[in-house]
Amino acid sequence: MHVLVVGGAGYIGSHMVKRLARAGCRVTTLDDLSTGHADAVVAGAFVRGDVGDGALLADLFSRTSFDAVFHFASRIQVGESVAQPALYYEVNVARTLRLLKAMTEHGVRHFIFSSSAAVYGAPATAFIEESHPKSPINPYGRTKLMIEQALPDFEAAHGMKYACLRYFNAAGADPEGQLGERHDPETHLIPLVLMAASGRSPEFTVYGRDYDTPDGTCVRDYVHVSDLCDAHWLALQRIMQGGESGCFNLGSGMGYSVAEIVRAATRVSGRRIRTIEGSRRAGDPGRLVAASALARRELDWQPAYEDIDCIIEHAWRWEQALAMASCQG
Repeated sequence: MHVLVVGGAGYIGSHMVKRLARAGCRVTTLDDLSTGHADAVVAGAFVRGDVGDGALLADLFSRTSFDAVFHFASRIQVGESVAQPALYYEVNVARTLRLLKAMTEHGVRHFIFSSSAAVYGAPATAFIEESHPKSPINPYGRTKLMIEQALPDFEAAHGMKYACLRYFNAAGADPEGQLGERHDPETHLIPLVLMAASGRSPEFTVYGRDYDTPDGTCVRDYVHVSDLCDAHWLALQRIMQGGESGCFNLGSGMGYSVAEIVRAATRVSGRRIRTIEGSRRAGDPGRLVAASALARRELDWQPAYEDIDCIIEHAWRWEQALAMASCQG
């Protein structure tokens, strides 16, 4: 099986490339390296280019027969989406539609889409099921929902089978230490906390202590990146074997506040972490915790790394490697 991974030089995409290669797939990565890293593509062929480039897509699909496409390439920062909505509608919506158009023109009928819990907006229930109302409160979430809403039309018109995987908070790093998060700037909570622990950052900012949560800080559901990749693989098997298209939450079902993550990172790293106070960020809901029973039942997904200390331990090993490389550089 030959799989195209769009955004395969990024955090989740690079882990997916490794997972697919381990499963025996041929893999081609398409990435413009605007946020990814070429050295993170540890298997298969690499094509540098923009997923919105219609000529490039036509050439790539004409030269290569792909069985499926995984799409990870998007802008992902909530605050940035509020400040620059045009960028998000162009990258996350317009360019994805160009990719889908190219797929239909070349007979590629299996699509795995990297979606987000942001499609739900402010939760009305303690645990969010897939049936929860979709009312995103920021442009990032709206762009993800737009693609989810377009996909049934592509299935009806072109027979394209799809799976939308709604991540809660992707976290951790490759357990073998080969891959991890390298965003610039970093915006994800666990690596930011660990940067303060390693000394690559002087402190960690807590954005808001006045949320309606037990300790006033935001509560999130963290899911290990390797477990996410396993779910993507299982979703592909489902649709290639004739299963129905669908949308699935990927989360642990456990919520941890920002303050609890700081304490866990302190425990795992053995380091003192200096925190400072910041204001709430625009578009941030107070609590997002998944009900992921559907993925566990329909995909037979069984996460291997659900313990928060284990997730942070893998991320901490990666952060230590980055800190050492920074010192040597």
